[in-house]
Amino acid sequence: MPIDTTPREKLARGMSDSSTPTARKFGHPGSGRRRSGYQTKGRQVDPTAVEEVRALIGAGPTQRDLLIEYLHLIQDTYGHLSARHLAALAQEMRLAQTEIYEVATFYAHFDVVLEDEAPPPALTVRVCDSLSCALAGAEDLIAGLKASTGADVRVLRAPCMGRCENAPIAEVGHNHLTAATVDTVTAAINAGDTHPALPDAESLADYEAAGGYALLRACLAGERTPEDLVDLLSNAKLRGMGGAGFPTGQKWKFVRAEAGPRLMAVNADEGEPGTFKDRHYLETRPHRVLEGMLVAAWAVEAEAVYFYLRDEYPQINALLRREIAALETAGLTPHTKVHLRRGAGAYICGEESAMIESIEGKRGLPRHRPPFVAQNGIFGRPTLVNNVETLYWIPEIVDRGADWFAGQGRHGGTGLRSYSVSGRVREPGVKLAPAGVTLRELVDEFCGGMADGHTLKGYLPGGASGGILPADKADLPLEFGVLEEHGSFVGSHAVVVLSDQDDMKAVALNLMRFFEDESCGQCTPCRVGTEKAVKLMQRDSWDEVLLREVGDAMTDASICGLGQAAANPLFSLFRHFPNDLT
Repeated sequence: MPIDTTPREKLARGMSDSSTPTARKFGHPGSGRRRSGYQTKGRQVDPTAVEEVRALIGAGPTQRDLLIEYLHLIQDTYGHLSARHLAALAQEMRLAQTEIYEVATFYAHFDVVLEDEAPPPALTVRVCDSLSCALAGAEDLIAGLKASTGADVRVLRAPCMGRCENAPIAEVGHNHLTAATVDTVTAAINAGDTHPALPDAESLADYEAAGGYALLRACLAGERTPEDLVDLLSNAKLRGMGGAGFPTGQKWKFVRAEAGPRLMAVNADEGEPGTFKDRHYLETRPHRVLEGMLVAAWAVEAEAVYFYLRDEYPQINALLRREIAALETAGLTPHTKVHLRRGAGAYICGEESAMIESIEGKRGLPRHRPPFVAQNGIFGRPTLVNNVETLYWIPEIVDRGADWFAGQGRHGGTGLRSYSVSGRVREPGVKLAPAGVTLRELVDEFCGGMADGHTLKGYLPGGASGGILPADKADLPLEFGVLEEHGSFVGSHAVVVLSDQDDMKAVALNLMRFFEDESCGQCTPCRVGTEKAVKLMQRDSWDEVLLREVGDAMTDASICGLGQAAANPLFSLFRHFPNDLT
């Protein structure tokens, strides 16, 4: 059934009077006389806009950390963020308007309209132009839509939408169309089909009927101890599946060692091009993830959990709101409070400290470390951050035992992995395979082989950040710590398969453009380096010496992993595909 992706919840608003700023008298410089009238400073607040904002965010005191949620409510209602509404929101929250503007203009999904600007068209169509969609014809789709749509429809490029197995992807309003064509997008526009359907996911009743939440109930009843679970996860060798691969049990230990009160965050902001495994699990078995989350919160004694979900998943947002409410009604959250937070289109917020800044209602700028988020996270409290897939495995590992999970794997790998596979294969999708499986095994055994007419030329083992490996490295285990000596890594296990029909220079340029667009701008090496690299890579002939210098500067001096990894695809071409550079 269609769902409303813009819930009008009564979010808290700040106590403030509705008066305009104090009027001041100004004299003419040097005249010795006051002007006869009054002049107020700054952008004026429209009383009607104040009432409109109050109607959306509700009564009561505002919360600074809900700023992004308030902005979503305004944009969902009016289709954009006007200057009058931003000024009104600033007054209601007792913040400087610059604080509102810096957040609103940071995130790609907010349309800020100044006084002298026209609002955007009523309908926006976004087309993913990241690598998997580019391989599937995104450029032709963009050109065709721009030629066929009228002035009342805006067609924009967008980064990865997490549906790479069904590329190319177009988003009509909030409705994502898979394997999109000009005809299917046009039909959706004409039909007003702008909202997604609720996923046919496992319900709370279904999950409990199959034994779900038995682990959580045992934990809450004191039948298990946090120490037992930490040891179990450590023995199972469960790693963080968001990209870094840090041992989960060890992370729980670190957080538990910090003085309370403690908090927890769930990182569901999988923005890495080629990654869609978390979406798959949240759309099909959300309660397995939610039970893992609630058990983790119990283990580290987290007073609250902040579930940070990327804005590209509106159907999951609606699903989780419903199911989290069901958990509260069922009495399964007595030990913690779950807050669902909605991202706003920023790849950088997949980095855990940038995500925490966003949860606090700020721009998603990565923090310097130390201190680490386990010591100083959300609101300065020790914070456990776990990825969706990591939490997904917890109930099953406890049920089947550490030896079962640790006994999985190939070629020295340990455990199971959810590989997001897209590109030139017959059967793309989320493939549950042994850790350490090779690319050749993954393609032949789990993906039905290469797509017809395509011969393996290279592959991305870990999304845009993980570099590009050639076909002669297809027998290397796809596991943490193995590919680094070849200038690559598995990260979140986002595998994009390339063939002899793909232009490797165009592939690397596509990835660098992504990093240029998604750089948060905080540090010069990344902000300037990605821009300069794109300009150099657009030339017919590449200046390898200069490109290496730019890449080294980004790698060595950037604050976070985005800038540090941005040059990996470029360096991969120099190392593994020199013949493609001529």
